[in-house]
Amino acid sequence: MNVQLNSISDTRKSLVVSLDKSEVEAEHQAVVGEFSKLARLPGFRPGKAPAAMVVKRFGKEIADEFKQKVVAKAYREAMDQHKLDVLNIVKVEEGTIEAGLSAAVTVTVDVRPEFQLPEYNGLKTEVAPTDASDEEVDRVIEAMRSDRAEFKVTERAAAKGDYVKLSYAGKVDGQAVSALVPDKQIYGEVPQTWEEVEGEHEGVIPGLGKHLAGLKTGDKKDIEIAFPAEFAAAPALAGKQAVYAVEVQEIRERVLPPLDETFFKANQADDLDGLKTSVRNNLKMQKEYQNRSEQRRQVSDALLEKVDFAAPESLVESETQGVLRQFIEENMRRGVPQEQFEKDKQELVENARKAASRRVKLQLILAKIAEAEKIQVGEQDINNFIYREAMRTNEKPDKLVKELSKNRDALRSVQQSIIFDKAVDFLVSKATVTTQQPKA
Repeated sequence: MNVQLNSISDTRKSLVVSLDKSEVEAEHQAVVGEFSKLARLPGFRPGKAPAAMVVKRFGKEIADEFKQKVVAKAYREAMDQHKLDVLNIVKVEEGTIEAGLSAAVTVTVDVRPEFQLPEYNGLKTEVAPTDASDEEVDRVIEAMRSDRAEFKVTERAAAKGDYVKLSYAGKVDGQAVSALVPDKQIYGEVPQTWEEVEGEHEGVIPGLGKHLAGLKTGDKKDIEIAFPAEFAAAPALAGKQAVYAVEVQEIRERVLPPLDETFFKANQADDLDGLKTSVRNNLKMQKEYQNRSEQRRQVSDALLEKVDFAAPESLVESETQGVLRQFIEENMRRGVPQEQFEKDKQELVENARKAASRRVKLQLILAKIAEAEKIQVGEQDINNFIYREAMRTNEKPDKLVKELSKNRDALRSVQQSIIFDKAVDFLVSKATVTTQQPKA
């Protein structure tokens, strides 16, 4: 058997394995022998039927098994000779494989790139102060009051924070908006809806809430709206100037609950001081979590800046598809139409590929660090993953355990993910930390 190694790139290799007639014939005879031992043919005891009859009866099955055996033998010999660290088998070209003839099998693989680990202990990270200011605590408490607010009908003019019940009908250059977007009437004409006056978040019609202050119940007003140049929710309106005829039907003012015993008990506190202490502790925990996430990002970026190598193409391609799928699913949940993805397809693919390349490189670096530091996945790590996943998907842990036990690829993927996480946690634990100075 002869094995020729060809280098297509730093991370892609082609192995051409040539088998002579005797090697191919030996594999064929071995397969025929295996079938003969198990074959049940009329008039013969198991294992006693002539080989020629077995080949005639099970010709297709023997041929398929024979080809698989030859390809597997070729791959094993290639790996034994060249000791490649294969990450992915890209393609197998087997040519003609027949008993009594020589054969050639070409296997294209992506291999683990060679690179030297940079110094990864003491990577610089910067965190924000975690102590919550009095102003931050007060803002949170006001938000808690706002969440429990009642909205009562008022006859006064609408003011910031009020909710206005209204109807509207829009036109662009005299043409009804409902005709421009017939499949999305919410942008054209509605008989009744609610809008927050000067709210922090935009309503359906961008900027509409900013024009409602000062209006009273029964008032009518034409409001000019400029749709953004990139308006994915309704592309036909992007960049258009519209006029909406608005009629106010009702105004409700936000009435915050008092800071009394009822409010404190509803928020698991005895008094205002107890509530402030609870809020302050929660804010501190949130900031610590944000700092931890930021440190993980910083050490990852630092590693990628310290070492550069070519990422295996097949891994990048697979990761690119995953990034694209995640991005599209998230944006479809937000209401972005399918046609918008088609319009931006080239840019989306390019950006996804860049992100995928970084992810693959980072994973390869982390895997090497995990190996150097002997970071391993234990039973408790798997249990923790199953518990978190069960909470996230609202499934029973036993079901997830069964699924992983049946799917080795899924289990291997989970183990790799845990290794990467533990490697990043290790880097953060060894990082140098400076705290940002609070802004004046």
